[in-house]
Amino acid sequence: MDSRDILMQQIANGYDTTGAPNNESKSILARGCDPEMGKRSSEILPKLLGNPEIVSVYNDLDFINQLKSRKWSVVFFAPGACRYDANNINIPGSGGETEGWGLKDYREMVIKLQGKDIPIVETLDESQIINLLRNALKTQ
Repeated sequence: MDSRDILMQQIANGYDTTGAPNNESKSILARGCDPEMGKRSSEILPKLLGNPEIVSVYNDLDFINQLKSRKWSVVFFAPGACRYDANNINIPGSGGETEGWGLKDYREMVIKLQGKDIPIVETLDESQIINLLRNALKTQ
């Protein structure tokens, strides 16, 4: 079992689709740093969260374009991106105007482009993802 398999188990551990409200009309923009984890998460997270639309991006150009393109229900910074920030390392995929940014800078940009009421979810711990996203979706 590789490390990604372990992380996916931590995300889904103890959760099933019962208890997930209908979130089909909602959307999550996820900024991650590992396309393989994004692909795997996109397959499992919608079922556990009540089927919201989830769009995962892995670089700042795509992230900024998505933030500008429409209103999102929730913006999510994946654990890998949060771990890079916690260690004061640039999140992979940053560059140009975002070179050297930390999550504080990204949060400010999200609020500027999406409004101050946008839920922003961040965690270093995969096992917290489902609860944090479910709670954030409830507010929308």
